[in-house]
Amino acid sequence: MSEPKPSTAVNSVVVLGTGSWGTALAVLLARNNVRVFLWGHDREELARVAAERENQTYLPGVPLPESIRVDSDLDRLVGDNDQILVVVPSHAFRETISRIGSARAERDGLIVAWGTKGFDPIRGVLLSDVVTELLGTTVSRAVISGPSFANEVAKALPTALTVASDDAAIAHRVAAWLRNDRVRVYTNDDMAGVQLGGAIKNVMAVAAGISDGLGFGANARAALITRGLAEMNRLGVALGGKQPTFMGLTGVGDLILTCTDNQSRNRRVGIGLGQGKSLQRVLAEIGQEAEGVKTVRELYVMAKSLDVEMPITEQVYQVIYQERSPQKAVEELFGREPKAE
Repeated sequence: MSEPKPSTAVNSVVVLGTGSWGTALAVLLARNNVRVFLWGHDREELARVAAERENQTYLPGVPLPESIRVDSDLDRLVGDNDQILVVVPSHAFRETISRIGSARAERDGLIVAWGTKGFDPIRGVLLSDVVTELLGTTVSRAVISGPSFANEVAKALPTALTVASDDAAIAHRVAAWLRNDRVRVYTNDDMAGVQLGGAIKNVMAVAAGISDGLGFGANARAALITRGLAEMNRLGVALGGKQPTFMGLTGVGDLILTCTDNQSRNRRVGIGLGQGKSLQRVLAEIGQEAEGVKTVRELYVMAKSLDVEMPITEQVYQVIYQERSPQKAVEELFGREPKAE
C-alpha cells in the first residue's frame, strides 16, 4: 500500500502523551507533513523512544518518521508553539492542562485539542470544562474522537474521525492536521455529545466483554450493544449532548468498534472479568490504561444524580467496585422486568 497523501500542510503541533494513541496520532501528523514535537512524562521512556525511533512499549513495529522530534521540555514546547494535542489518560488530563497553563501566560492564539476519552476524576466533569477552568475562555478547544484503533491509524489503514469544537474554524483547522486520503475527518459543533459518546462506549465495551468472557454468545453481545446505545442517548442528552451525535461516528460507530474487536482494551478487561480473573490481574496483563474502569464510577454517579436509568452501567460498576459476580450481573440485566423498547 502506498503512503497516504496529506490534504493540507500544517506548520507544527506538540503532542503530549506517548501512549499508543498519542504515538499513532504523532505518526499520522508527521505523515501529513506536520512538524511534530512528542512529549511524555516518563523521561526514561521518552529517551528510549528517541534512541530507538520506535515506541516499543505501546506501539511496537511502527517506526517514527524522522520529522518527529522527541522532547522532554514541556514548558519550552508549549511556550514556543500555538497548537497542542493532548493524548494522556483521563486521570492525568487535569495535571497536564495545568502544566500548559503554567508554561503559557499568553493564551491568545493557543489551540488545545485532545484525544483523551473519559471524565475528570476530580470533579466528574467533561474534559472541555477542565480546559476552560484552567486555561480560560480565550483558548480555542477541540476534541478528536471516533472509531479508531491506534495500531490501524499508525499503519495507515482507512479510518474516519470527528473533530468537535464550539468554533467551526478551529474544528476545520484541527481536522486539517489529521486529514489525508486514508483518514476522513468530519467536523461537529457538539463538543459535549462527542466527549460523552467517547467516554460512555468504554463502559459498554467492558459489559460486552464480560458477556463474551462468560461465553454468552453473539445474541447477548448484540443486545448489550443496542441497549448500551440507549443508555448513551439517555445520559448524553441529559448532559447536554445532541441525539444525532450519538448515532454518528463518535457514538454508535465507536461503540460498535470497541465492543466487538479485541484490540479494545476495555473489551479485554470485560473478557478477563467474565473468565473469572481479578481486575488487577487483567489490567496487569493488558499493561495499558483501560479508561472504562475509571469512567464507570463517574458515569454511575452522574446517572444517579440525574435520575437517569442506566442498568448496564450500574451492573458494570457493581462488578468492578462492589465485587458482584459477572454471572449475576448479566443475569440481572436479562432478568429485568419486561418493558416496551
